[in-house]
Amino acid sequence: MKFLLYLVTFFVLSNGLANGQTLIRNSCKKAAATSPKFKYNLCVTSLETNPQAKTAKDLAGLVMASTKNAVTKATTLKGTVDKIIKGKKVNKMTAMPLRDCLQLYTDAIGSLNEALASVKSRNYPTVKTVLSAAMDAPSTCETGFKERKAPSPVTKENDNLYQMILIPLAFTNMLK
Repeated sequence: MKFLLYLVTFFVLSNGLANGQTLIRNSCKKAAATSPKFKYNLCVTSLETNPQAKTAKDLAGLVMASTKNAVTKATTLKGTVDKIIKGKKVNKMTAMPLRDCLQLYTDAIGSLNEALASVKSRNYPTVKTVLSAAMDAPSTCETGFKERKAPSPVTKENDNLYQMILIPLAFTNMLK
């Protein structure tokens, strides 16, 4: 009898994970078809490694999980930039845009947290607005370096953050 219970539990759990994986892949595929900037592989990889995304029942669940991924990425990047600023090898040309980036990331994290609250209340117009605002942080950060003709030490990370915010924005745009 115990064996039958274990077998049923295994089937239910594996079926749920398979359904989550299908939802992830189909949603990422649909989002990639709507935007040439959207990176399908990053979308799938970031969500398939997220336990909340793997158990999402619908697109709104993926919006929540992918927004949390973006918060984590923005927070990590903010910490990286803070460490660079506190390091001894930062020149004046790089220090100013890095400080600007810190503020941009702080603002983006606030916007992403607002998006999470708005997803919970199913206020998708606000989710779109605040995700769009957060999405400006990485490109504005890079612009600061270009304007000062200074090399950016965080270009790859900014590109990745942009993508991580694009995922929940694309999913939110797919919600009706």
